[in-house]
Amino acid sequence: MGASAAAAIILLKEKQIVAAFREAGAISASTAATPAALGVHQRLAFSKLRERAILREAAYGYFYLDEPSWVAFRRARRRIAILAGLMVLVALLVFLARRVTSGAG
Repeated sequence: MGASAAAAIILLKEKQIVAAFREAGAISASTAATPAALGVHQRLAFSKLRERAILREAAYGYFYLDEPSWVAFRRARRRIAILAGLMVLVALLVFLARRVTSGAG
């Protein structure tokens, strides 16, 4: 499996985990729930969400979704994707410009 496929799977899992917490109403310390109660496995995607403080532990084993952190993370991820796309576009334009210029001489 390629790195991009693995990344896509992790992104999908993160979205599923966030959706599970949202649907359960586990969006504050007072409404925190256990991952097991939500059918969420504590694997890589869960760990990444915890590391980014998107899932916060309210009490031992009880977690909640920090919605502002999730929104900020998604916004930052989107900006990075847009910048990467623009960099590829600029590189392509430079390549094409050089190719046209070298062919004209």
